[in-house]
Amino acid sequence: MATPSPAFPAEPSGGMKIPILIGAVIALLIANVYLFVRVERLAGELAKFRASASAELAAMREASSVTTATSRRHLETLREELEAARRQAAMAVGQAKTEAVSRAEALARKLAEEQQRQQQQQQQIAGEVSQVRQAATETAARVGEVSTEVGAVKTDVAATKAELDKTIAELKRATGDMGVMSGLIATNSKELSALKALGDRQYVEFNLKKDRRPQKVGDVAVMIKRTDTRRHRFTIDLIADDKKVEKKDRNINEPLQFYTARARQPYEMVVNEVRKDQIIGYLAIPKMQIARP
Repeated sequence: MATPSPAFPAEPSGGMKIPILIGAVIALLIANVYLFVRVERLAGELAKFRASASAELAAMREASSVTTATSRRHLETLREELEAARRQAAMAVGQAKTEAVSRAEALARKLAEEQQRQQQQQQQIAGEVSQVRQAATETAARVGEVSTEVGAVKTDVAATKAELDKTIAELKRATGDMGVMSGLIATNSKELSALKALGDRQYVEFNLKKDRRPQKVGDVAVMIKRTDTRRHRFTIDLIADDKKVEKKDRNINEPLQFYTARARQPYEMVVNEVRKDQIIGYLAIPKMQIARP
């Protein structure tokens, strides 16, 4: 059996646009969904973060107030004790005066340490508040960036869809060799990509070289009997449901129709190019099929 090669010959750059565009549509749709999910997630995180930050700020303010009040009472108590010690030192004589002075000095050092500790606590609280505000600002900026990306993706998707709609509008219909009006016919890879995007049928591309044995294409088999490259005509045998039908001296881009036990509508095989002992095209399989008895 011949090794499959690309389903269509090389075309101008315009012929390659639609497969790329369809890939871009899929990638852009996935990116669009992903970015929308990111926006929703970041918005939720920002709301939770703001609520949490507000609660933390309130708790820190309350703690700071309590700490400040406690420190003030403590300082007042220390000042009172210091004044009492100084008065005692002034009244004492001898050893008693010395002890009173020592106590007064110890209390003064303790007072200075307490004041320094309170100042450090206030600086720490101020730093934590600043960090909370900075984090909230950064989160809001991230949400704005993602929203901008979503807008750009929407624009790209709209442009790609417009190009695809234009190609679909250019497709033609034809009457098949059994006299049945066929679906839309693709004559090149660009148009086939548009048909696949419509999704009305399943499409199996083939690139077959002449062989002594039938070659599988989807759920049927094909035997190449003759090719005429000058007149762009060919003769093949189609084998389906163990039945062989000859399609003799057919033209390229002509829908070759045949029925199978599995489908209510006819299958259609279209050969887009004839080379020496080689045919290139696609098989259109109806989606509305019935099961075998």
